[in-house]
Amino acid sequence: MNSSITLEQIHNVHALYCRLTGQNLSLGFERQRLWFELLRLGHGPDQLQQVISYLQREIRAQRRNVGALKLSNLLQPDRFEEDLNISKVRLHKPPSPTVQQPVHTSAIDPSVQQLGRQKALHCIQKLKQELHIPPRTQSENNPTPSPEKMSLSNTEQFGKSPAN
Repeated sequence: MNSSITLEQIHNVHALYCRLTGQNLSLGFERQRLWFELLRLGHGPDQLQQVISYLQREIRAQRRNVGALKLSNLLQPDRFEEDLNISKVRLHKPPSPTVQQPVHTSAIDPSVQQLGRQKALHCIQKLKQELHIPPRTQSENNPTPSPEKMSLSNTEQFGKSPAN
């Protein structure tokens, strides 16, 4: 907190503000006092540039109103400090937890693996028997039966002879 703020420092930060915002504002006594207070709190040209850059990004992204750059708003010490602190915040997605692969302490013995395969095959065969799944026939493999078989199967289906 420097109390030896010079009028030249005040003029310099005001000129920096005007240049960064594209404005041409007079530097009357009230504005000099506000700049003095801001500089006295330790906020210099670097912090001013950081806050203005932050506010301009926010305005372009339509998250802030252009009024945030008004000198009367900017020179309020509490608001300036809040904007300065927010401009320093880095919002990052928290690192995703790393998925650890299970560690295999020993390789599976090929004979044990083969035994497991045989057990699985036996279980599948037993399940097929319990579900009574018949083996596929030749006609099931041929999706388009001949016309003779179609007419025979149709007549047998209704209990009629081909002559009727």
